[in-house]
Amino acid sequence: MEILVITGTGTEVGKTIATAAVAATALAAGRSVAVLKPAQTGVRPDERGDADEVARLAGAVTTLELARYPEPLAPATAARRASLAPVRPQEVAEAAAKLATEHDVVLVEGAGGLLVRFDDEGGTLADAARLLNAPVLVVASAGLGTLNTTELTARELRARGLDFAGVVIGSWPNKPDLASRCNLADLPVVAGAPLLGSVPEGAGALEPADFRTGAPSWLAPRLGGSWDAATFNAGYAP
Repeated sequence: MEILVITGTGTEVGKTIATAAVAATALAAGRSVAVLKPAQTGVRPDERGDADEVARLAGAVTTLELARYPEPLAPATAARRASLAPVRPQEVAEAAAKLATEHDVVLVEGAGGLLVRFDDEGGTLADAARLLNAPVLVVASAGLGTLNTTELTARELRARGLDFAGVVIGSWPNKPDLASRCNLADLPVVAGAPLLGSVPEGAGALEPADFRTGAPSWLAPRLGGSWDAATFNAGYAP
């Protein structure tokens, strides 16, 4: 795993915290890590962005933003409204490839879902992943509605010939309801890809030292951790 593209099934699914967990796990294994955020929206120049949050939680990672737009909108829309240049998939691919020459692991964190537009020509994170020939990790929510959005994302990845690494649940509830517990078995079926981890609810509020200690236990060996889907699922069988 040199370059990993991380997308969500939508907004507010725990993508940034999951990215931090992947970064922390790689750092714990002695690997150097870079986090690329192609387009950060909804923050002022003096505010912390998603890449900064990953660094706060995970530790000594290199961070890079290609563009920052003040309004909390899709990158293409935010760029147009701010009269700023958009980010192009080719720029994302070039930046990630350069970081990969200097780091063991490069994590490219998208904005929202896979097909959120970077520019008015329809360029997306999926296009950047294709240019990089990089696997894509999908972060999904746990509860009702996640099966549909996960399957739609999986179908689009396959239609584009992209390498679908698997699914991580971005925020596993402290008290999971029936839908969440059933989704543990159903998510890999609708995705056609393995469940590769489950980040506990509230992980982003942990002290960084506690986050770094816990992160490897939230992710499967494919992502460098020790989390086992069968064991985890058995504890929540409906």
